[in-house]
Amino acid sequence: MSSREEGLSGLVDLPSIGQLISLLERQGWRVIGPTVRDGAIVYERVESIDDLPRGWTEEQEAGRYRLKRRGDDALFGYNLGPQSWKKYLHPPEVRLLEARRENGLLKILKQSDPPPRYAFLGVRACELAAIAVQDRVLVGDRFADPIYEARRKNLFLIAVNCAQAAPTCFCTSMGTGPRARQGYDLAITEILEGERHEFLLEAGSEQGASVLGQLRARQAGPADSEIAEKMAEHAASQIHRRIETEGLHDLLYANWEHPRWDDAAGRCLSCGNCTMVCPTCFCTNVEDVSDVRGEHAERWRRWDSCYTLSFSYIHGGSVRRSVRSRYRQWLTHKLASWIDQFGTSGCVGCGRCITWCPVGIDLTAEVRAIRDTPTRAPKRRENRNGES
Repeated sequence: MSSREEGLSGLVDLPSIGQLISLLERQGWRVIGPTVRDGAIVYERVESIDDLPRGWTEEQEAGRYRLKRRGDDALFGYNLGPQSWKKYLHPPEVRLLEARRENGLLKILKQSDPPPRYAFLGVRACELAAIAVQDRVLVGDRFADPIYEARRKNLFLIAVNCAQAAPTCFCTSMGTGPRARQGYDLAITEILEGERHEFLLEAGSEQGASVLGQLRARQAGPADSEIAEKMAEHAASQIHRRIETEGLHDLLYANWEHPRWDDAAGRCLSCGNCTMVCPTCFCTNVEDVSDVRGEHAERWRRWDSCYTLSFSYIHGGSVRRSVRSRYRQWLTHKLASWIDQFGTSGCVGCGRCITWCPVGIDLTAEVRAIRDTPTRAPKRRENRNGES
């Protein structure tokens, strides 16, 4: 992107966000954005400004999520719901193969049509970081995932900078927010000051600059950028959950036998909610199904979780039979062995795993407990029951 395009920004009014959605749809993008459904803010197709969660926000804490009304008409006055963008980039289920027997011959049927060109509207800074993590895992590794790669290839990203933080956020600890700095085509900062309701749009790519140029935006000045920075600082000041990342990789490895694992396991339901809502978890399983007569068969890839007993099944049984071993696997992989595999943490500090844990287990509290009382016991091998 040229230096001219890199600094391109503008101010638009409320109706212009609707025009942005229409413009992208006319150019062949399928706009996916936040909308209210089933008592939560979720990511679904939006076709007009009326589909956005105008005037809605959430109350979040460990194990708690509730929608509530704001006192204004903010379009993006919420934080994060239960869904992440991996729903579209790394779908919950994909049919890999379909075959049918015709006249005694096996016929492989045509696979589904190519994915649509998605435009994601309302991507938070931590979610941009999560997409970058999945890019590294599913495209940037030795073997690329063609399903993810095809969906990621044609993607228009519209970030929204946070003006507030949820109590479960800890993006500042992970260096991922609350303001988007890179990885977007357009970034939006919603400005609400008295009667003023405008949106600062900043281009982050040539494609973003082209779209911005087609909107009736008035030129933004240094004062507008300063407002955006202050809003991000205000959001950061509201974040009270922390993870000390210095030395965390070695700390978790050195405390393989810490009693805190038993404490967490005593509360954990092993439901896998944390892995389902996590924007970076990528584990899957492959299932083959067929009809009774054996004339039609399909192969499906579906999300799986390291919390399920069958996930670690090998000949002779599951490797991780205890909840303790499965919880430890998840947290240690997310914050330690992920770094060994991919060169970065698998956590972006979005806090979804805290909010959507039915019993309110807080990843930041578990790490702090281990750091405050390290055991540094040697790692031992588990027995067949998943106990060590």
